[in-house]
Amino acid sequence: MILINVKYKVRPEFVDTFRQEVAAFTDATRAEDGCLFFDWYRSTEEDDVFILVEGFKDDAAEAHVNSEHFKQACVDMPKLLVETPTIINTLIPGKTEWDEMAEFKVEK
Repeated sequence: MILINVKYKVRPEFVDTFRQEVAAFTDATRAEDGCLFFDWYRSTEEDDVFILVEGFKDDAAEAHVNSEHFKQACVDMPKLLVETPTIINTLIPGKTEWDEMAEFKVEK
């Protein structure tokens, strides 16, 4: 799995509409064959910070970054942001899904 976490600091005028602004990009990415998950989260400490947690199959990176919706996002996204996003990008070979956290086991 290619695991990517991206932190976005959004311009004040787009904070309330950011998720709608990126909805087409989100939907198109989620529809990609190699997308395992593509989930947005908003910081509870900084209203203008959004985190994107992405998971792709090991061989899906090239198709994603060469897609039309990604290329369009490269044009559109910077207009919504205060600064260049920060990213953590790593490869976890053979991984395709989330594991349960053993330390916080919930008994059913």
